[in-house]
Amino acid sequence: MEITNRLIPHMREGIEVVKMIMFKKLREHLELSHPDRDGIFLSRLAGAVVNEIFGTTNDQEPFATFILENRGLISAELKVTAQTLPEMRIPLTDALRMQTICDLQEGDDNSSLLEQALDLNLLISDRDLPLPHTFMDMVHRLGAAFGLILPPLPTEDSPGAASN
Repeated sequence: MEITNRLIPHMREGIEVVKMIMFKKLREHLELSHPDRDGIFLSRLAGAVVNEIFGTTNDQEPFATFILENRGLISAELKVTAQTLPEMRIPLTDALRMQTICDLQEGDDNSSLLEQALDLNLLISDRDLPLPHTFMDMVHRLGAAFGLILPPLPTEDSPGAASN
């Protein structure tokens, strides 16, 4: 699948929305599974897990030290993410695939992230490859549900628009 250079920024925005939703849901789960930890620790842990799934490195302090000191816990949380957040498997599958396509269009190969996600049971291998518009439709629905994206305002042509 080829995505035009015009579409890549939009697809990347959609990927970021999925990351934010994943962070939010994971953070909520971690509050329940680690009630002894403070909010800053839980946010850093959730961020580290999401970054690991999407292949994002954060070398800035204090995050780099946090990752080094908590590598085992990060790995443990990665291994159970598919079981603790099964509702995120479809958005993660689509976002990771879309990220891989965008990266390939820009000359980067991060297909190892798909293999990692498959190993972690996060990737649904028999799911169809998302088309850009279906991916963005899903992102808009999820983003609106989580209060991250405002739904579009009705236009004069849309159903339910006020008429004068």
